Amino acid sequence: MASPALAETARRLIRRTRSGVLATSLPAHGSISPTPFASLVTVAAAPDLAPLLWLSGLARHSRNLARDLRCSLLLAGPPVNSNPQTAPRVTVIGTAARAEDAALLARWHALNPYAASYAGLTDFSLWRISIEGVYAVAGFAAAARLDPAQLLPGPAIAGQLAAAEPAILAHCNTDHAAAMDAIAAGAGGSGGGWRIVALDTDGFDLARGEEVLRIDFTAPVQSPGAVRAELIRLARAARESPASD
Repeated sequence: MASPALAETARRLIRRTRSGVLATSLPAHGSISPTPFASLVTVAAAPDLAPLLWLSGLARHSRNLARDLRCSLLLAGPPVNSNPQTAPRVTVIGTAARAEDAALLARWHALNPYAASYAGLTDFSLWRISIEGVYAVAGFAAAARLDPAQLLPGPAIAGQLAAAEPAILAHCNTDHAAAMDAIAAGAGGSGGGWRIVALDTDGFDLARGEEVLRIDFTAPVQSPGAVRAELIRLARAARESPASD
């Protein structure tokens, strides 16, 4: 079984990565045999970690998925040096399905605010990839297959946090705007006006305009109360940091 550290690296990479390479099945056409087809897509993670894609029905990958829902998605972080092979990366293997879910669509747009200019286009659909397996690479000699059970949050806590999310976001953004700015500053964000736009068991996301910052919790939380405790801890640490002076 893969190490807990590798599983954590994979989970956090899925949470924070906003673009990836989607592999779908291109059907036979003329002299071309059925073959894998790779394309760049924009990604957000659902509360239960499932990758979310907002795809145009005109795109080749959407037409491929209409015929065969099986797919894989490569997500990569930045390399640690000039060698691209040092980049941490995961390949998610699963089955895609259209998701008629207003909350998930709002989440995708909150995490990809640049897309607001074409949010109303009617040929786009939200797709959700059910994770059936993951292959993770965290560096030299640090690669393994991961079972979904090593990655996915329990459905009960994922559901609890999804239900509590609107109230937590509204409270933080209305009553603790200065704390959100302090946390953003501690994570390298500049200026004010940062708002918390999404949260999950592993962390939360702050946005200002088209900028989005991912903030990781020290460990996965198991209740809405634990989310609040982590937010208080992070705000206090940010205010006490020398960088905030």
